[in-house]
Amino acid sequence: MNNVIIITGGNRGIGKAIAKRFSKEGYEVIITFNSNQERAEETIKELKSIGAANAHSFRVDVSNEESVRNFAENVNSIVDHVNVLVNNAGVISYTPFEQMTLDEWNKIISIDLTGVFLVTRYLLNLLKKSEWASIVNISSIAGQTGSVYGGVSYSAAKAGVIGFTKRLSNELAKYGIRVNAVAPSFVDTDMVADVLKDENRKKSIIDLHPLKIILKPEDVAESVFFLSDPKLSRGITGHILSINAGRYT
Repeated sequence: MNNVIIITGGNRGIGKAIAKRFSKEGYEVIITFNSNQERAEETIKELKSIGAANAHSFRVDVSNEESVRNFAENVNSIVDHVNVLVNNAGVISYTPFEQMTLDEWNKIISIDLTGVFLVTRYLLNLLKKSEWASIVNISSIAGQTGSVYGGVSYSAAKAGVIGFTKRLSNELAKYGIRVNAVAPSFVDTDMVADVLKDENRKKSIIDLHPLKIILKPEDVAESVFFLSDPKLSRGITGHILSINAGRYT
């Protein structure tokens, strides 16, 4: 029986790095994407080529209940259990509070926080059917410190993910399902490529981190693998793993 992992937003950046890490361990990998089907198809081919037992992609709007419900039904038709769920899909906003509209606030919260709730809620039965299961939510340093990385809606959503993780770990412990989160600082992905093109801004970001590095998606993927694996972290649940190169402010 294959180990099965689902990664929302798994066709780019951190999500793709996670998908590749688990593919190398022979997992059956299911990723979601929001709009770029061509990129998702290319990702699926790559995952299969590096060792995934099988790989599938689905277009999903994690903020829309009907979309998530349909996704869960589709997953049920191809697998009979899920071992790992990684809630990675998200968007960022840099809008300051005084310029924030209710529509923009609701958009960020619905994707970055409500999406985590919806996906977890509709996939829970498949997680419960596994011999072992783990949920890893992708939060952010912005949810811990209210740092300049991201605006107020983003910080609020990612702080909500942390609270969700801690409470859910208590509720799902009776099923043996572990629930953890990672909270990365600045990660070098295409989402922030324009920022890093400016050498002065890049240096200022590096200087915020005592280790003087900018994190790569693979750094986050390794941490997610650690928190997911039942041998490496069987006693860890309700934990928020900070991946921040020493930055705590």
